[in-house]
Amino acid sequence: MEAEPGVIRKLDEVVVNRIAAGEIIQRPANALKEMIENSLDAKSTSIQVVVKVGGLKSLQIQDNGTGIRREDLDIVCERFTTSKLQKFEDLSSIDTYGFRGEALASISHVAHLTITTKTKQDKCAYKASYEDGKLKGTVKPCAGNQGTQITVEDLFYNVPLRKQSLKAPNEEFQRISDVVSKYAVHNPQTGFLLKKFGENAAIRTQAKSTVENNIKLIYGGSIGKALLKIAIDDPILQLKVDGHITDVNFSLKKGIFLLFINHRAVESANLKKAIDNIYSSYLPKGSAPFLYLSLELDPNNVDVNVHPTKHEVHFLHEDECVEKIKEAVERALLGGNASRTFYQQALLPGASAPAVTAADAAKANDTTRLDYKETKLTSVLNLRKAVEDACDLDLRKIFSELTFVGVIDRRKALIQYDTKMFLTSTRVLCQELCYQMLLFNFGNLGAISLSPAISVAELASLALQDPDNGWTEEDGPIAELAERIVEILVSKAPIMREYFGLSISEEGLLESIPVVIEDYTPSVVHLATYVLRLATEVEWDDEQECFQSFCRETAEYYAKIALTKEDQEYKWETEHAIYPAIKQYLLPPKSFGKNGTILQVANLPELYRVFERC
Repeated sequence: MEAEPGVIRKLDEVVVNRIAAGEIIQRPANALKEMIENSLDAKSTSIQVVVKVGGLKSLQIQDNGTGIRREDLDIVCERFTTSKLQKFEDLSSIDTYGFRGEALASISHVAHLTITTKTKQDKCAYKASYEDGKLKGTVKPCAGNQGTQITVEDLFYNVPLRKQSLKAPNEEFQRISDVVSKYAVHNPQTGFLLKKFGENAAIRTQAKSTVENNIKLIYGGSIGKALLKIAIDDPILQLKVDGHITDVNFSLKKGIFLLFINHRAVESANLKKAIDNIYSSYLPKGSAPFLYLSLELDPNNVDVNVHPTKHEVHFLHEDECVEKIKEAVERALLGGNASRTFYQQALLPGASAPAVTAADAAKANDTTRLDYKETKLTSVLNLRKAVEDACDLDLRKIFSELTFVGVIDRRKALIQYDTKMFLTSTRVLCQELCYQMLLFNFGNLGAISLSPAISVAELASLALQDPDNGWTEEDGPIAELAERIVEILVSKAPIMREYFGLSISEEGLLESIPVVIEDYTPSVVHLATYVLRLATEVEWDDEQECFQSFCRETAEYYAKIALTKEDQEYKWETEHAIYPAIKQYLLPPKSFGKNGTILQVANLPELYRVFERC
């Protein structure tokens, strides 16, 4: 019997929609990416994601964006509904994310979807549930903040084969984490939070941060310390590139490549291959770099309508753009390699090499600052502004990109910036750094516990007996003065404990001092003088002067690093604690360029020419 041709039938609309949904929502991470992009389009400055069972049980995203209008909730989950397009020609200039209007529709066809939203104009929030692209029941008024909360439950409940093909919940959560990490780095103006339900945050970034800070926070301090800046502005190709790549000192077993084109996370095999070829000349075999690149192209030159998930894009002059980026990467690595070579030569026999645990410590220290309390005290804000206003931007660039060369003596060190060598005053830099750290971490300082606690009276007595502190018999008996110092500091203990992490008990025992610079502990030799000066030199009666003088006195104590520590300990802390903190945090005042705190002593190309003549 001959086979008959099959009858062509029109598929049921539900089947069509689920097929389309399967192309867009391949796993929980795809659903989250779509929703994050919608939140960013809504001008959100805060995006919070909570996940249950790798996103299969529940995937919730909440933002503080513009919200969805009440009258749009009826159709928001229908296919091809969008606020981004009106006519086909708009595709040629699209500069937002969710332009097709398929994200929420697709999710609603493979999961139970609930939206709670409030616009600035609404007096209350509205809650609506959806199934297969349609509103389920009625839209109900409810309490809620401005913005939108979307809850996706039981993902792929009606597509069992897709659900069975997914990885274990922890692997799916890692994919979700990768998505949040990428968008948090690329959007530092927005604060991101990701956590598993009932657990602490896995990722938390602050709004109004920077790309560099978020890279370090999310991917680790060792990557943050190795970053090189990439920048291109080519009017002919209509190409702008901003990025950060790791130098030749750093490598990973598995590379990390964050690529954004017109602010959308995408992949480019051509660009990745080209950059991998460059790094292969510098890095050991089997290792790879960290890369973050943001490309901006004329929207008319980009076809974003290539793939349902929009992870692939095509653009004009792709080969020329890739070549331009290759040249920029190579220039950056060549500069970084020069610094690297000189730095290695500067490590004299006996000098301590960077400890493996330093990067881990930096990453852990970043984590301790996640739950940050911001102060609203005008006095502190004024003091911070004074620091910012006094900052010399040229000096800041030098310090933020320094390579530490070595310790000269107990007061001086050598650093390198670009091709220039500078002699720096370590103590002056450390003192200003500590002052700024105390101000900008006001109310958020950790504490170094003293065990056993130390008697303030005994410290005061020791300080008064030191002739350098100026006590004479005319000032009165030491015991009475020491008792008065204890009274002053015990009465001011709540202020010091709450704002600075310095704890003095009611019995007059010094229990802790602040953590000002990570991996650095001030010398106990100067602790007695510090306690004396807290009682006698801090202006306790005026709020702003109190905070300023306390920070100055504390900074002076912490900067006394030179004379009391063993040589090896001093050198290690200088190289691995003080100068890395200077590089990351210091806002150097203009006076440092005039008073000898930093002096240029050599220009390396000129030195090389001298060596060539010898």
